[in-house]
Amino acid sequence: MFVSRIVDVAFPPRMGAAFRWLFGSNLVSNLGDGVALAAGPLLVATQTHSAFLVALAGLLQRLPWLLLGLYAGAVADRIDRKLLVMGADAARALVVLVLAVTIATGWVDITVVLVTMFVFGIGEVFADSASMTLLPMLLDKDDLGIGNARMQAGNLTANQLIGPPIGAFLFATGMVIPFLAQAVCVAFGVVLMGRVAVPRGSVRPDVRSHIRHDIAEGLRWLTQHAAMRTLAIVILVFNVTWGAAWSVLVLYSLDRLHMGEVGFGLLTTATAAGGVAATLGYGWLERHVALSTLMRACLTLEVATHLSLAVTTTGWVAVVIMVVFGGYAFVWGTLSSRVRQRVVPTELQGRVTSVYVVGLFAGLVVGQALGGVIAEHWGLAAPFWFAFVGSGITLALVWRQLAHISAADAAATA
Repeated sequence: MFVSRIVDVAFPPRMGAAFRWLFGSNLVSNLGDGVALAAGPLLVATQTHSAFLVALAGLLQRLPWLLLGLYAGAVADRIDRKLLVMGADAARALVVLVLAVTIATGWVDITVVLVTMFVFGIGEVFADSASMTLLPMLLDKDDLGIGNARMQAGNLTANQLIGPPIGAFLFATGMVIPFLAQAVCVAFGVVLMGRVAVPRGSVRPDVRSHIRHDIAEGLRWLTQHAAMRTLAIVILVFNVTWGAAWSVLVLYSLDRLHMGEVGFGLLTTATAAGGVAATLGYGWLERHVALSTLMRACLTLEVATHLSLAVTTTGWVAVVIMVVFGGYAFVWGTLSSRVRQRVVPTELQGRVTSVYVVGLFAGLVVGQALGGVIAEHWGLAAPFWFAFVGSGITLALVWRQLAHISAADAAATA
């Protein structure tokens, strides 16, 4: 009875059983990916000591979003979204299983690892493009905020708090074990996704148009919708500035804060802990604070975070800052997803969402490149100063436009 009450509080019965199955599927899949988040870099390190190849491994996981993100979003609007998630995740599980076989048989080398990461990333693009459109198909618009909060909390817990330590422990036990665990988790996520009850078939009555026309239609809708266009620009620019600062975080923690390797891990864990803690207060914030006020507060805290990290040289202060960062970043991510899911028409969700995600990854890639160059010339604190100035100017320019986003959200709910 006690467990049942906890479940009902976390997942109110009005949200339906389908939402619980969707949450469970995402949770176990993210647990598997969290295991690989630690085991993957460790595997790369056993195969090469080349800094270039180590960096290439991370790039190859993001590159598919830049190459195929818009295409995957259009596909998600053309075919059965649940089946697309299940098929893409089944392919991801198979790819990891093949990698595990090469490790167990001794055939693994850096080429195999890099190819696996790229192919796995392709599957992830199609799975995520479709899965991000399922929530608004399951919940009323009034429940999208709390639904996104629950999903993000599960993802943070599994992918960043629980998964990586398990992955590192399993890798130390046996190199192949974490990848077998990841394959099992992703495959189990496919099974749970099969229990999610959503309308079958495409969300569009007519899919005879060319896919390039579909992509252009999604881009045109976004550029013509002032509020959603502003939100997309904010996400792009703030990820450029964030990527620049965070590109040198490991060196910043080692050489400026003198926290050591464990301290660097503590910074990333603090971010996830802040996000999980923010779940406790999200419902109250959504009910009592205006959307435009919340968005402005989150972006203001982002600017302040960059400034704080630029000036501090004390490890424990940086940890506190990262906890705060995790909290407001979680609230911002939940709010922006809620707005997009409420405002964007169902038949355009895949294409418009993919534009946001492609912009996010493009911003990170550009920001990381800038951050490295800036740090080389002006020191490890310089990327944080760049992020502070860039995000501050952007916030000043869009401050009034954030009210338009709030108005668009209210109009869509009405």
